[in-house]
Amino acid sequence: MAPPSDSRRPRRLPTSILPVLLPIAVLMFVAVAVGSWLQFTERQTLDTVHTVGSGAADRVDVEATVQHVDASARELVLRVRVTPRGTLGEEGGAAPVADLSLQTSAATLGDLEFKAHERLAIRDVQVAITGGSISDYPFDTYETDIEFWALLGGKQVPVRMLFSNNATLFSVSTTPTSAPQDAVLGLGLARSGSLLAFAVFMMGVMWALAASVLMGAWYLTTRREGLVWAALGWMAATLFALSAFRNNAPGTPPIGCVLDWFAFLWAETIIALCLIAVVITGVRTALRPDDARPT
Repeated sequence: MAPPSDSRRPRRLPTSILPVLLPIAVLMFVAVAVGSWLQFTERQTLDTVHTVGSGAADRVDVEATVQHVDASARELVLRVRVTPRGTLGEEGGAAPVADLSLQTSAATLGDLEFKAHERLAIRDVQVAITGGSISDYPFDTYETDIEFWALLGGKQVPVRMLFSNNATLFSVSTTPTSAPQDAVLGLGLARSGSLLAFAVFMMGVMWALAASVLMGAWYLTTRREGLVWAALGWMAATLFALSAFRNNAPGTPPIGCVLDWFAFLWAETIIALCLIAVVITGVRTALRPDDARPT
């Protein structure tokens, strides 16, 4: 008589599954490691502060931070905080000892004026950007320059600029220019690494969905399956879902950009043609006499 089997004994995974699970686990670990490294690198870039200008004790410090980049309007928003140092300021740099005029470059829309002995407030200024075109999204690049020089009581004083970037959708490269008392910085703007990776991922998904619908349409039309409503619903849902997916691209790219011509428009065309072909073939199959339909 055979002994009763122990139902509490844990089941072992078939040995054939282990060769599949191991590469998947390794792939997941590598993906997380690479993603963590890329996120850390991008975070370090955003936290970097570039310093340019004079290092004199009596100077005007200008903290300039990019808050937002509007590629369609071809401008960026620069948040400016001014602090007079040494004998140029009072109350710990909260106010200038005389009327302070902060002159800017031609690309900056407007100069900054501050009254003597009044508390300095943070200002937002618009800076025009040139070069590139938003139709190149997500590979569009731009450039501009930022320059500050200060007049305190009508006399020019040294300026030091501390530049940083808070616009997460753009990465900024800097090119300092030496000047005796001014602070001059050339900027190059490009889409951030995370945005570029996501846009390329979106294009891959669009082509993958189009290929899936194409294979499904080929199967239905060659097998003469008739009107398969589940398949038609899936194709129609993919057609409209792809449009919503495209509109979620970060940075609100315009119609006709590289994203559209590389993937979206072609994927929509393929899916629409497949849907029409399946409907026509299905209707023709459904209208045939029962004895003429393929078995």
